[in-house]
Amino acid sequence: MHIGKPITIVGVLALAASVGWMVQAQSAAHDPGVRSDGVGAGKPLPGLTAAQLQFFADGMARFLQVDSVSGTIPGEPGSGLGPTFNSTSCGSCHAQPAPGGTSPSTSQYPNIGPNPQVEAASDAGAINSLPYFISVTGPVREARFPLAVVNNEVTQTPDGGVHDVFNITGRSDARSCNMPQPNFELMQQLNNVIFRIPTPVFGAGLIENIPDATILANMTANSSLKQSLGISGQANYSGNDGTITRFGWKAQNKSLEIFAGEAYNVEIGVTNELFPNEREGSPASCMFNPTPEDTTNFTQSGTQIPSDIVAFSDFMRFLAPPAPSTVGIPGQPSPQAIQQGRTLFSQVHCDMCHTPTLQTGSSSFAPALNNQSAALYSDLLVHHMGSELADGISQGSAGPDEFRTAPLWGVGQRIFFMHDGRSTPANGGLLNAIQAHSGSGSEANKVISLFNALSPTQQQDILDFLRSL
Repeated sequence: MHIGKPITIVGVLALAASVGWMVQAQSAAHDPGVRSDGVGAGKPLPGLTAAQLQFFADGMARFLQVDSVSGTIPGEPGSGLGPTFNSTSCGSCHAQPAPGGTSPSTSQYPNIGPNPQVEAASDAGAINSLPYFISVTGPVREARFPLAVVNNEVTQTPDGGVHDVFNITGRSDARSCNMPQPNFELMQQLNNVIFRIPTPVFGAGLIENIPDATILANMTANSSLKQSLGISGQANYSGNDGTITRFGWKAQNKSLEIFAGEAYNVEIGVTNELFPNEREGSPASCMFNPTPEDTTNFTQSGTQIPSDIVAFSDFMRFLAPPAPSTVGIPGQPSPQAIQQGRTLFSQVHCDMCHTPTLQTGSSSFAPALNNQSAALYSDLLVHHMGSELADGISQGSAGPDEFRTAPLWGVGQRIFFMHDGRSTPANGGLLNAIQAHSGSGSEANKVISLFNALSPTQQQDILDFLRSL
């Protein structure tokens, strides 16, 4: 029989410390990951008419279509891709977990599909290089330069616009085009590039139909509590008519049609009725089509066929919010934990910005949008998020460190978080995103302190609740 060394007091203490560390590590809160109880997203609003469902289906089909430059690529309809672009269809960026969502990835979730920007870089023979911030397992990203660049030197003049990742050079339907990609590596060295990932558009018609008065009333509610927490928040406004804007990371777009028209031009390079001109800086040798490339079509009988951007907005307007989980997170004591998490979410005052519900008004688009309780978990205001999250870009009245409170419906099936996708499955996912709310000058600091003071079990309950949405 083998007799080991006698256990000393030091050995006992070391063993106890090791066991204690393991218990602590095992009890620490963690993001349970994308819920696995079914998609529950990408469906039309309940209560739509047969005609509205047809418009929804037509809009989704166009949302998913892959564009080419001039229609010479088999299977690609050719609305006027480029000259610069970030991807080749709306649906390629808004894909997780269903059309209308956000960035897909193969990272830990092989059934979801790779980052479509990787394939778009070389589609139809294009010769784009992948910049350092685009990867197969990473999020779809767009790049912006906070400051203007002249002769590879950063000036003090604000820029803030999107600088598309790719261009059509080398494509079989753009033979004469020859233009360079932006030097993103240089911009990184000069600390003059920031990123954004796609915002989900689930339930967008409900968001569009929330009256300004409802948003403002919610803004002034619980004013004493918000003041004690350091939460202010403001609406972003249209500079012309003074109404509240609400779409985009800084709530910079007023309506779904404006949101669609701008994205079609900026992200895919298709000029349209709202944005009819090619973007500055594209050489004449890379422009192949009359503008605008996307228009309302008139038939000989006098009827109209809506433009793509109208169809996109119909799809988004009639797109239902994701259905919350009814069974909870696999492996967790869920219904009870989720309910406890919902209670704790309110107790630490996350709901002072992530307002659980806002009421829509009456709608001329569809009765299905009328007087609905929209469980978006957002106040649709922009808040100071501090120096750690600041991107140096102002849009409307939203300043360099201000961002719209992200709606949380559907968060249970998101992979990447924060405006630039910095919170990933590899670094803690949803838990990392919560902690990223804290920083110098952030309105969320006291709320995050309250969250950090919870026990690991209580923190886990909140994470389980969020992943149930």
